[in-house]
Amino acid sequence: MADSSLGPASSWTQANALLRKNLTFQKRNVKTNIRLVSFPFILCLLLVLIQNVVDRAFNSSDNKCGCACIRRNLNGDCEEERCGLEFSDLVQASSCPITSPPEWPPLLQLPAPEYRAVRTDFISFSDLPNESCRSTGSCPATFLLSGNNRSLGEIFSRNMFMGTFSINSSDIVGSLASGVIGSESKTEFSSFLDSAFFSDLPVYSVQSQCASNSSSSVPIQLSQINFTQELRCVQGLNLWRNSASEINDELYKGYRKGNSEGKINEIIGAYDFLNSDVNQFNVSIWYNSTFKNDTGNGPIGLVRVPRAVNLASNAYLQFLQGPGTQMLFEFVKEMPKTYTELRLDVSSLLGALFFSWVVLQLFPVVLTSLVYEKQQKLRIMMKMHGLGDGPYWMISYAYFLTISSIYMLCFVVFGSVIGLKIFTLNDYSIQFVFYFIYINLQISLAFLVAALFSSVKTAAVVAYICVFGTGLLGGFLFQFFVQDLSFPSKFESEDAVLVVKIASVLVILTLSSITYYETYSVLVGGWIIVMELYPGFALYRGLYEFGQYSFRGNYLGIDGMRWADLSDSGNGMREVLIIMVVEWLVVLLVAYYVDQVVSSGGGKGPLFFLQKFRKKPPSSFRRPSLRRQGSKVFVQMEKPDVVQEREKVEQLLLEPSTNHAIICDNLKKIYPGRDGNPEKLAVRGLSLALPPGECFGMLGPNGAGKTSFISMMIGLTKPTSGTAFVQGLDIKTDMDSIYTSMGVCPQHDLLWESLTGREHLLFYGRLKNLKGSALTQAVEESLKSVNLFHGGVADKQAGKYSGGMKRRLSVAISLIGDPKVVYMDEPSTGLDPASRNNLWNVVKRAKQGRAIILTTHSMEEAEVLCDRLGIFVDGSLQCIGNPKELKARYGGSYVFTMTTFADHEEEVENMVRHLAPNANRIYQISGTQKFELPKHEVRIADVFQAVENAKRKFDVFAWGLADTTLEDVFIKVARGAQAFNVLS
Repeated sequence: MADSSLGPASSWTQANALLRKNLTFQKRNVKTNIRLVSFPFILCLLLVLIQNVVDRAFNSSDNKCGCACIRRNLNGDCEEERCGLEFSDLVQASSCPITSPPEWPPLLQLPAPEYRAVRTDFISFSDLPNESCRSTGSCPATFLLSGNNRSLGEIFSRNMFMGTFSINSSDIVGSLASGVIGSESKTEFSSFLDSAFFSDLPVYSVQSQCASNSSSSVPIQLSQINFTQELRCVQGLNLWRNSASEINDELYKGYRKGNSEGKINEIIGAYDFLNSDVNQFNVSIWYNSTFKNDTGNGPIGLVRVPRAVNLASNAYLQFLQGPGTQMLFEFVKEMPKTYTELRLDVSSLLGALFFSWVVLQLFPVVLTSLVYEKQQKLRIMMKMHGLGDGPYWMISYAYFLTISSIYMLCFVVFGSVIGLKIFTLNDYSIQFVFYFIYINLQISLAFLVAALFSSVKTAAVVAYICVFGTGLLGGFLFQFFVQDLSFPSKFESEDAVLVVKIASVLVILTLSSITYYETYSVLVGGWIIVMELYPGFALYRGLYEFGQYSFRGNYLGIDGMRWADLSDSGNGMREVLIIMVVEWLVVLLVAYYVDQVVSSGGGKGPLFFLQKFRKKPPSSFRRPSLRRQGSKVFVQMEKPDVVQEREKVEQLLLEPSTNHAIICDNLKKIYPGRDGNPEKLAVRGLSLALPPGECFGMLGPNGAGKTSFISMMIGLTKPTSGTAFVQGLDIKTDMDSIYTSMGVCPQHDLLWESLTGREHLLFYGRLKNLKGSALTQAVEESLKSVNLFHGGVADKQAGKYSGGMKRRLSVAISLIGDPKVVYMDEPSTGLDPASRNNLWNVVKRAKQGRAIILTTHSMEEAEVLCDRLGIFVDGSLQCIGNPKELKARYGGSYVFTMTTFADHEEEVENMVRHLAPNANRIYQISGTQKFELPKHEVRIADVFQAVENAKRKFDVFAWGLADTTLEDVFIKVARGAQAFNVLS
C-alpha cells in the first residue's frame, strides 16, 4: 500500500511519467519509425538516380559545343581540333562560349492569322474586319487606343506604322529593325537564338497597307550558319475606344476562353494615352504576357514588350518633330557568355513537389497518434488518474517536436551527403529556421485538427489525401500563380531600364508605369498570400524558393539562397516565414482553447479562461440545491430510505466541514432530444453520501442511468443541474483537482496495446506521485494482487492479454497510488470464478480508507463486496441500504415450492392458503407451483408440519422453502418502478 501522505504529483512528476511512457511506446514502434524514415531516403535516392540519367544525357557529345579537326597528319590522325559556335548545330550552340552575341531586331508578339480579331457576336464593335478574312489569312493585326483627346490619339495612330518597307541586302538585320516586325512564335529564356528566326513560322512586317504580293524570303547569316527567313506583310489596324473599361472588356472577351462561345479573337495590345498633350506624354500599355516561355521550371521567358513601348514613343516624337524624326530601336541582344555545360539539377526542379510530400508525411503520424488517444479514450483515462493539461501539452508537444526534428535532420543530412543541390547550395541556417518553424506549425495544426476526428482510420485517410493533394495542387496550381507574379517583378528590374533610357532621350517624355501590371501584381500577389495561409502552400512556396535559388546557383556556379536574398522583392521566403510564425502561434492557441472546451472529457465553458477573474465563493460554499416547484410531490413518492438519504445530504451540505468522501446533491442529467425523439432523463435528482471505507453498489437494469451517473462523477460529461462534491471539491469546477485523488476502472478496458502490464502500472503509479522503491513495491503488489505477476505475464504486451487479464489490469490501475475515491464499472465482467473470487478479495482489502462506487449485474458480487446498495431504475434511486435491510424491507416473504401430480394442485393451494391467507401464487406449470408467503403470517415449523401431513394424502415429488434473495428484491423493485413510470 502506498503512502497516502505523498499528496498529488507535481507538474514535473506528471511530465516525467508521460515522457517515460512515450519513450517506451516509441521503443516498441521501431519498425514503424524505420518505414517512416525510409520514405525520404528512398525519395532522395530516386532523385540521385534520375540526376545521373539526366547528366549522362546532357554530357553526351551531341549536347556539347561542336568541335572539328582543322589539321591532320599524314596518317590521318587529328593534330589540332577547334571547338566553337561555327562547328555546332543549334542544340550544341547553347553550350558554346559566345563572346559577341548576335543582334536581333526587336519584335512584336502578334496573334496567329486564324486568331486575329474580327467582328463577332460577343463583341459589340463593328469597326473590326469581317470574319471572311480568316479564310484567306489576310486579317489585320489590331491595336486598341483610348485617351482623353481622340484627335491626338488618331495622330499617334497614323504615326505608328510605315506605309512601305524594303530590305537592304547589305544590312538585313538593320533593315528589319527599322520596320515594325512581329512573330507569333513564343520566346525563349534567352535571346542568343531568337525563336522567331528558327522556326517554321513566318516573320511579319506590320505596315499601314500591304501590296498584293506581300511575301518574300530574306537570307540571314549567323556566324557560319546561313538560313532563309520568310517575311510576310500584315496590315496594322489601330481602332479607337472611348474608355479603358471598353478596352478591358474587349481584350478579355477576345482572349482564349474569355467569352461564352469559347472563341479566340486576339488583339496585339492597347494604348491609353490618358492626358497626353504637347507638353506631356503619359501612356498606359496593355500587353499579353501569357506568351512568355513558362514551362513551370527555371527562369521566366522573355516577353516582347520593348517594341510596343518604342511604337508609342516614336508616334509621340513624330507628333512633336515631324514625320522624319525617329528614335531608332536597332536591336536586342544577350550579354556575352563563357562556355557552359548543360546542367539540370533535378532536386531543384522537383524538390518543391517531392519534398513537400516528405515533410507533410509527418502530419498523418502526429494526427493519428493524437486521434488514437482520443478514440481509445486514453487521454481522458490519463486525466482521470491525475495527468494535468499543462504536463500533457508540454510533453506531447515536445515529444512530437523532437521526433519531427530528428526526422527532418536525417532528411537534410542524408540529402546533403548524397549531394542534392537544394540542400548543399542554400544556407543551412535558413533551412533550419524554415523547417523548424514549419514542423511547429504542423504539430499545432495536428492538435487542432485532432478535435474534428474520433476515428483513427478516418483521420489517416483524410490526412494522406491532404498530403498528396497539397503536393499536386502546389505543383499544378499554386506554382503557376507564383511564377506569373515573378515576371512583372523581373520586368520592373530589367526592362524598365530600357523605358527609362527612352525617357531620358526625350526629355519631355515621362512614361507612366504600366498600370495593368501594377493592378495585376497587387491582385495576384494578394491572392498568393491568401493561398499561403494554407500551411501546405506555405511549405510548397518555401521549398519552391529553395529550388529556384539552388537551380540558378547550380546553373551559374554561384551560391544559393542567403539571408541577404530575403530582402529581394522577388523572394517569397520572407513572407512565408512571417505567415508561418504568426499561424503557428495562432493555431497553437486555438488548438489549446478547442481542446479545453471540446476534448477534455465533459469540457469547460467557452469562457473558462475568465474564471480566474471571477469572485471566489465563500468557504461555506455547500448549500442544498434548490429543487423545482413540484419537488414536494416528487419527494412524497420516494421511498422512506431514499428520502432519508436526501435529508442526510442536505444536512451534510449545511455543515462547514464533513468527513464524507462523496456527496451527490440532487444530481441530474438530461440528454437533449435528437431526430424527433424527446429528451432523455438519464439521472433524476440523485442525492447520495458516501463516507470513506464504504463500498457502495449500484444495481439497475440496462439503461437505468448508472453509466451516466459514473460519467458525471469522473468528468466525462457535465451534470445538467445539481452537483457533487468529492473530497470537498465540486465536480463542476474542480475536476482537475479531483483527478489527483481518484481511481477509475472503466466499463471497457482502456489500455495501450504495445505497453506491458508493468509499464501501465509504472506510468499510472508515477502520476500518483509514487517514486523509487515505493513505486516498484506498489507495482509488484498490484500485479500480485490481481494474479498478473508470475509466469512473465507482467512483462507481456497488453495487446496480447486475454479479456480477463485486461480486466484485472484495469482494476489494478484503478487502485494503485492509494486513491481516496474509486469508481469501478462492472469490474468482474469476463472473469472466471477463481479470478473473480480473487478480485473480490482485492476490492475488500481496498475498501479501507477509501470510498468505492461499484456497478454490477451480479447480485452475488453486490452482496459480497458492497456495504450499501442502491437500486437505480429509469434514472432515479428506488431504494438504498445494506443487503440485509433491502431483503428484509422489500423481500418480507418466504418462497414455497411444491411439485405433485397435476390432479393435486388444488389441494396444494388449499394447504398454502390455510398456512397464509394472503399467500400469492407466482408460478404454476405441470404440477409445480411456487407461492410467496408473508413472513408475519407463517411459522417455519407450521410449514414443515403441513408438508408432512400432505405426504400422507398424495405423492409429493419435491418441495422447498427459501428466503427472499437479493435478485428477487431487485426484480421486484425494478418491475414496480417501471410499472409506476408507465402508469404515470
